[in-house]
Order: sequence, then C-alpha cells, then structure tokens
Amino acid sequence: MTPDLEAELPAPLAELVREFRDYDRSERTEMLIDYADRFHEVAPEVATRPFPESARAPRCESDAFVWAVDRPDGTVDLEFAVENPQGLSAKAWAKILDETLSGQPLDQVARVPGDVVFAIFGKELSMGKGQGLLGMLELVQHEARRRLRERGASITS
Repeated sequence: MTPDLEAELPAPLAELVREFRDYDRSERTEMLIDYADRFHEVAPEVATRPFPESARAPRCESDAFVWAVDRPDGTVDLEFAVENPQGLSAKAWAKILDETLSGQPLDQVARVPGDVVFAIFGKELSMGKGQGLLGMLELVQHEARRRLRERGASITS
C-alpha cells in the first residue's frame, strides 16, 4: 500500500498499516494471533444464533458475520461473529476492523481500499483467505454506504 492510499484511510487504520509494514512475516503472524486472541463475539443484545444470512460476509470460509450498531454521533460500532473456531485470520481481521473503523466517519469507512487486507496480512495471503477477508470489509462498507444513503449523503469511492 502506498503512502498516498494510506492518507485516504481513517487514521487508526492508517497507523496500523504503517506499524505492520515494518514487521517481518514472523512478527506479522504473532501480531495477528494476538488480535485473534482478543476477538470477542457479537454481543447477545445485537444478535443471537441462528444469525441472519444478510449479516454473513460473502466468500468467507470461516463463516464470519458482520453487524453495524449505530452510535448517537452518526458513526457505528462494528460487531462480528466467526463460526469457524479455527478462523484465526477472520477473528484477527474482525478485531482490527472493530478497533480501527468503529467510531470513524462513515464516508471514510466506505472508501477503505481492499488492498489494505494485503498490507496487513501480507502478500503471501492465500486467494481464498484473502477473498473472505475482503468479503468482511465489503459488508462493513455496505453498512456504511447504506447509512449514508439513508441520510442523503453523497458517497464518493
């Protein structure tokens, strides 16, 4: 990811991308495992099983689900469920998305480029895993865009 693209990211995500850029593969793996270990499943007041198909991230082999919960300030809190207990990458990505995009301006969330996945997970990310993580990001962006449309805001991408 180029510095120009980093400038377009919400500040917390741009900072994380810069941090991950300096890691070798082993350090990157350790950090991602740490994020996965800190993952907390969706709060029961937001969603309970069986989860609706509308919340399922497309192409995600770990069966990730995404919810956006409105905040009074017009932003959202992101909540996730990952049905595959072995889905460490999906859990890590869910935690990263929550920590870096919850509370951020929706127009910025809607414009996050997909290559941010590879900037964090590395170029060696498998095609299947990469597609699933992109699916999670796309669902987050869908929720941001839907809210912007409902408010009559213009969406530029």
